[in-house]
Amino acid sequence: MANIKSQIKRNRQTIVRNERNKSVRSALKTQVKRFLTTAEAGDKEAAQAAYRTTAQAYDKAASKGIVHKNKAANVKSRLAKKLPS
Repeated sequence: MANIKSQIKRNRQTIVRNERNKSVRSALKTQVKRFLTTAEAGDKEAAQAAYRTTAQAYDKAASKGIVHKNKAANVKSRLAKKLPS
C-alpha cells in the first residue's frame, strides 16, 4: 500500500476509471449483440440504424481511449460486412 498522499489519490482515481471503462466496454458488447440480432432478422432499416449507433459508440470510446482506434475501426468494418443488402 502506498504511503504517499498523491499516490493514494491516484489509486482511488484508477479504481473509478477502471469501473467506468468496464461499463463502457460492456455496453459496447451489448450494442454489437443488438446489431447482430437485427442484422440476422433481415430488417434492413433497423440494422442500419443499429449499425449507426454502434459505430458512433465505438468512435466515442476510441476518442476517449477506452478502446484502441484500430480496434474500433476493425469492429466497425466487420459489422459493416454483416449489414443486409
